[in-house]
Parts: sequence; C-alpha cells; structure tokens
Amino acid sequence: MLENIAYGFSVAFQPANLFFAFLGVLIGTVAGVLPGIGAAASIALLLPITFGMDPVVAIIMVAGVYYGSMYGGSTTSILLNVPGEAASVVTALDGYQMARKGRAGAALGMCAFASFIAGTIGVVFLTFLAPALSRVALSFGPPEYTVLLAVGLLCASILASGSRVKSLMMVVTGLLLGVVGIDPITGAQRFTFDTIYLLDGLGLVVVVMGLFGISQVLMMIDEGEGEGGVFPVTSRLRELLPNREEWRASWAPLARGSFLGFLLGLLPGGGAVMASFMAYAVEKKISRHPERFGTGAIEGVASSEGANNSATAGAMVPLLTLGIPFNVITGLMLAALMIHGIRPGPLLISAHPEIFWGVIASMYVGNLMLLVLNLPLVGVFVQLLKVPHRVMWPLIVLITVVGSYSVNNNAWDVFLMMAVGIVGSSG
Repeated sequence: MLENIAYGFSVAFQPANLFFAFLGVLIGTVAGVLPGIGAAASIALLLPITFGMDPVVAIIMVAGVYYGSMYGGSTTSILLNVPGEAASVVTALDGYQMARKGRAGAALGMCAFASFIAGTIGVVFLTFLAPALSRVALSFGPPEYTVLLAVGLLCASILASGSRVKSLMMVVTGLLLGVVGIDPITGAQRFTFDTIYLLDGLGLVVVVMGLFGISQVLMMIDEGEGEGGVFPVTSRLRELLPNREEWRASWAPLARGSFLGFLLGLLPGGGAVMASFMAYAVEKKISRHPERFGTGAIEGVASSEGANNSATAGAMVPLLTLGIPFNVITGLMLAALMIHGIRPGPLLISAHPEIFWGVIASMYVGNLMLLVLNLPLVGVFVQLLKVPHRVMWPLIVLITVVGSYSVNNNAWDVFLMMAVGIVGSSG
C-alpha cells in the first residue's frame, strides 16, 4: 500500500499534473462561486478539451473541478445567502447569519479549513478502504434505499426551528414539487399542465436561488435596511478566522460530518446534498443548544462543509473500483475515462495504476492547493460586505438571474426563480 501511495505521489508531482490539478481546483472554485454553473456544467464544457490530453492529466483536472466546486459554493452562501451549489444550501443557514453578526471571515475561514480537513479525511478513506467499501455499496438494495430516503426526509423536517407539523407539511410539499415532470420509469407526465417547460421538472438549483437569494432581497427591502454596507465588517486579521472557542465547538461536528459524508457519498442518490443535510440534522439533534442552529452556529457550518467535501471522495470509490457512477458528475468523469479508451472497474488498479493512484494522490495535493488558494482570499471576500445596499441588492438579483438562466439556457427558469422568491419572502 505504501509503495502504491508513493507511486501515486510520483505521478501527481509531475509538473504537468500539478499544473492541471491547480487549474482544476481553480475552475471548480469559480464554478462553485457562480450560482447555476456548478461542477457538472463545468466538467461537461471541459470534456472536449480533454480529447488531446494524457488520460492521467485529464482525470486529475476533472477531479479537481469536482471537489473544488464544493468549497466555492459556500462563498456566496455565506456572503449573499445565494448557494452557488445545491450542497451549500445548509451552509447558508448558519453561515449567512454569522455574516449578519460580523463573523463572515470566521465562517469563510471555517469553510476553507473544513474543506481541507474533510477532503483529506475522505481521501484517506478512499486510499485504504476503497475495495471493501465498494462491496458494501453494492449490497444496498431497495429496502436500504427506502430507509435512507425516509431518514433524509425526517432530517429535513428536523432542520426547521418552528412547528414540527409545519415542517413536515413543507417536506410533503417538497415531495409533491419533486414529482413534477416525466416519470423516469413509465414516461408519463406528472403535473406538467400540458406545458413543455415542466417536462424536466423543477430544477433544484433554480428553486434554491429563488428561495434564498430573491426572497432575502425582498425581505431586506421590506425591512428598510440602511444605506451603509450590508453587515458589520472587521479588518483585523485575527477576527477574519475562527477563534479558539469556535474551533473547540467545531472540531467534533467537523469530524462527524466528514465520516457521515464519506459514507453517504458511496451510495446512489446520496452524494453531497443529502450528506450536508443529514450531518447538519445530526449535529442539531445531539447539540446541548439546538436553538442556536439557524442563528449563526459555526458548528452547523463545519458539519455541513465537512460532509459535502468528504462526500466527493466517497463518490470516487464506486467509480474507480467498480466503474459505476452514482451521480451526474462521476458519470461525466466516467465519460472522460472512456474517451481515452480506459474502462474503470476492478481491473483499473492493475491495468492503469498510474491513473488510480495518481488521481488519489492528486486529491491530497489538490485539497492543500484549495486551502492555500482560498484562505488568503477570506479578507478580500469579507470586504464585499462593505458594498452599499443600493448596489448589493441589484447585484444579488443579477447574479441569481444569470445563474438560473445558465442552468438550462431557459428563460422559464428565471420566472420560476422569481416566483419561488416571492413565495419564500411572503412566508
């Protein structure tokens, strides 16, 4: 094992591989920051570019985009309450409230450290446990998935701070909205009202941007915020990062979120989104002060960011060891491999060890690159909160409109986002 890891690092530290690993995490970070772009769209756009690349270089870059986007999505979640990635929705619950209290730097710093720590933990699990865990993932059948989905829905209801009955009603409403579109098995149209715009259903990213971004702007306008910067901003370096008390409160949630995220990343339908929701729900359930969650609890940021970053490493296990993609992004990575005539599966380790171990080693290096790349930018991002409201509000609306349109290049998504935002602000 140690020889294989050493071989992987010898591949990852080649100059071309280092450069494209950095390029991948940089593109992933930018894709995560820009709402509506995301890792899937970025990788799809990069696939034609990989045709002329060496297979190792191509997969290292594509993998960097994947886990890099998990960090980028948290930036706008914290600063603007506009999740750049669906997996960053939970981060917005407490991260945005921390920004309102003048602790945006601490929230962003925790995201940077959590991304590095959880990503590294996930890659360690991937290195040593991939073959065994791939067999565990295959043993899951319909009963296990049903239980997993039921637990996920219950966790979603636990996230609410008000009436438990109302939160369950909202979960049921979400289920009804989720069945809009064409049934994937029978092909029947469900709640489409004979319009072509609903055939693909309601896009999660579009709904999230409306529910968080547009509704927040409308509520801030209704509250009549002042003309100054959006939130209090500090310029002292020590206040731009988590303090000792915040680290003491966050290390255990971060560790639990990393472990849970990796396990859920192994499963079809799990992935970063469900992992972040479930990790957050677990921390709220076991916390001595659950009432703090949703009001700026840094442990909520740590657990959700740990879960969604480690889930990316978990999703690589079935792809590399079984050749089975369990989400859209790993499906695109499978396509990138097959473009070069490489079929992932049980024989990948012996037939193409440079790809298997090189990609794993590059994820260690890429996570360190993300930390070095994003930590110095915390102070820069925090300064964005000095922008006056009269400038910030139109900017948030512009970002959400462009982001919602770019998901499918469809103007209908913009109207849907606006409608969701209006409904969300009225609640």
